[in-house]
Amino acid sequence: MSPFWLSYLPVAIILSSLLPGLIIFTLKEQQVKLRISLNLLGVSVKLILVLIMWQAVKAGDIFYFSLPFLPGADLVLQGDALSLLFVVLSSVVWLATAIYAIGYLENSPLRSRFFGYFSLCVSATVGLALSGNLVSFLLFYELLTLATFPLVVHRGTPQSLAAGRRYLAYTLSGGLLLLTGVALLHSVVQSPQFIPGGYVSAVVSEHAMLLKLAFALMIGGLGVKAALLPLHGWLPQAMVAPAPVSALLHAVAVVKAGAFGIIRLVYDVFGVDSMQQLQLAEPLMLLAAATILYGSWRALAQQDIKRRLAYSTISQVSYITVGVAMLGPLAAVGGVVHLVHQGVMKITLFFCAGNYAETLGVHKIRELNGAGRRMPLTSAAFTLAALGMIGIPPSAGFISKWYLGLGAVATDNNLMLMVFVLSGLLNAGYFLPIVYRLWFLPQRGSWPQEQRLSASLETHWMLLLPMLFTALLIILMGLFASTGVSPLSWAQLIVEREFSYD
Repeated sequence: MSPFWLSYLPVAIILSSLLPGLIIFTLKEQQVKLRISLNLLGVSVKLILVLIMWQAVKAGDIFYFSLPFLPGADLVLQGDALSLLFVVLSSVVWLATAIYAIGYLENSPLRSRFFGYFSLCVSATVGLALSGNLVSFLLFYELLTLATFPLVVHRGTPQSLAAGRRYLAYTLSGGLLLLTGVALLHSVVQSPQFIPGGYVSAVVSEHAMLLKLAFALMIGGLGVKAALLPLHGWLPQAMVAPAPVSALLHAVAVVKAGAFGIIRLVYDVFGVDSMQQLQLAEPLMLLAAATILYGSWRALAQQDIKRRLAYSTISQVSYITVGVAMLGPLAAVGGVVHLVHQGVMKITLFFCAGNYAETLGVHKIRELNGAGRRMPLTSAAFTLAALGMIGIPPSAGFISKWYLGLGAVATDNNLMLMVFVLSGLLNAGYFLPIVYRLWFLPQRGSWPQEQRLSASLETHWMLLLPMLFTALLIILMGLFASTGVSPLSWAQLIVEREFSYD
């Protein structure tokens, strides 16, 4: 590939959603076709550019763009294997969510504002994924907060405004913690490019306490978006947002940004050796393990569908952190691939929740009795995603948890094995009763607020198609996990490069 594209393709990928988003802000509400066309154009161009970069990175090319920004800290974009995993997830999920949101918000006001911020959100997420150093990551991390806030408060109700204020308070506080940690680290080693094995090893003996403090501050900042205990409080409250926003927050844009940042911090800033020398891995692992069990336990008590899914997210995303913190290659594969697998499974669940709400007016779990007969495709997709979250083969969730379990065995970590087993039982405890209600209980009277959104289908086709697409991916990523194009094979490539540095 030419030097020009090796430098500017990362920029083009960010602009492919940013430019359409800026134009969408200027459109009138009545310009529906133009708004939809710009959305789908941005999706298509981004996917094409991402596939080009994916092929090149697989062949060994390195994408690098640098712009002077601060003394000793340039604005850097890079395309490596880890960033591509997150960028591909973001692009595919954006495609599904864009189509879903067009159908979901068909008769809603302020659609130009919504889709404008929606595109900015994706641009910030992709920029974060392609960031080549901590300063660049921090910049896009804060832009993501600002881009997602208007989506959380989109409905303008007192409940959504309160949730938005809470979200902003948490995420801006987390950003301040991250900024302080980055500044401390910068004072010792500046902000070089992310590299496998990290770059702090040369100063570990001289600045051990400062490095520990910087790490703790950065984990605190990243832990807000990753919903680690006790920084998770914003996430259940944000469920008042429209279903496409909830899907985006949980599947890729916010919680995954925090988890992705933790992967970068552990492997490409500190590195396995420095993590072991500074004894940072075990506290992080225990914190994530506690979050897994806490989220699962709280999910059991939730009667609102989206709130139960929110606490499930708190639990499931921490599997990524646990996999990384165990500092073994098998566990790392499980954690890294769960970044993708959990995203696809969780977005399917939120699509299903949105379908029940829009079509039947159903928001509570007790109202789902017999919904499998009224909405069989939606209920089948929910069942498939729920079984995947539990870890039932041959779903994508089974692949993630299999490798996490192998990693625990390989490192003689019996505690984490117990956590995985207990969490799996809790997952079954809060998902299987919903599945039972869908298929085996009779409907209770009429639906709360039923709408006939399609003459021949169970709901609007734009609500069905994205859901069926992501549900199909859950099975394909499990059945074809051993193929060269699967997320698992890409995660193995990432971990091989992270653990084979000199």
